[in-house]
Amino acid sequence: MQARDVMVSPVITVDANATVREVAQLLLARRISAVPVVDADNKIVGIVTEGDLIHRAEAGTERPYSWWLRLLTGDAQLATDYVKSHAVKVNDIMTRDVVTAAPETPLHDIATLLEENQIKRVPIVNQQGQLVGLVSRANLLQAIASARPTLEISLPDSTIRRKLLDELKTQPWAHIFNLNVTVQSGIVDLWGFAPSAAERVAIRVAAEAIPGVVTVNDHLLETPAFVY
Repeated sequence: MQARDVMVSPVITVDANATVREVAQLLLARRISAVPVVDADNKIVGIVTEGDLIHRAEAGTERPYSWWLRLLTGDAQLATDYVKSHAVKVNDIMTRDVVTAAPETPLHDIATLLEENQIKRVPIVNQQGQLVGLVSRANLLQAIASARPTLEISLPDSTIRRKLLDELKTQPWAHIFNLNVTVQSGIVDLWGFAPSAAERVAIRVAAEAIPGVVTVNDHLLETPAFVY
């Protein structure tokens, strides 16, 4: 699946002249946690999230600084924090360096962007740089929840065994020369050795994901790799 398959579109946006109060009201009214900031051509110039509104003078939640912390922090950071807590316009508090993706971006790449940048949503832009959608963590969960099995029918035991071994052969962590698999009436038994508990779990997960598998019995023993 690609970003275009799960993204929210159209996206609720504001312009850079919107006030912080207006954005707070918008987030509450629409039950969203962030809003992209766009220019007159619908090109993204920033984003404002709930996190940007945590330390605000109106709520009495400005970041407190003791005298020694002020010395360590420096005037530039103090001034930046003051802007964050007192600015009237969105233009002064929005995040300008926005991580974006294209509509054709695979969902596994979207997940990587979210994880590596520690963000909760990715604006989706077209080749002209215009905002066309937004993919959030919730949208990825929705894709998981709505997923359908790729194969509804049960596979023969021999096919289950072959598919499991073929899958493990493609995984760099799998030591299949230490592994034997038997399948009877959809029940998979795993025999042999695994060098770690993590590999044992991964092998079981691979088996459980195959259509037709009823249950998986893990008889693997943990031992260093390259034991015959």
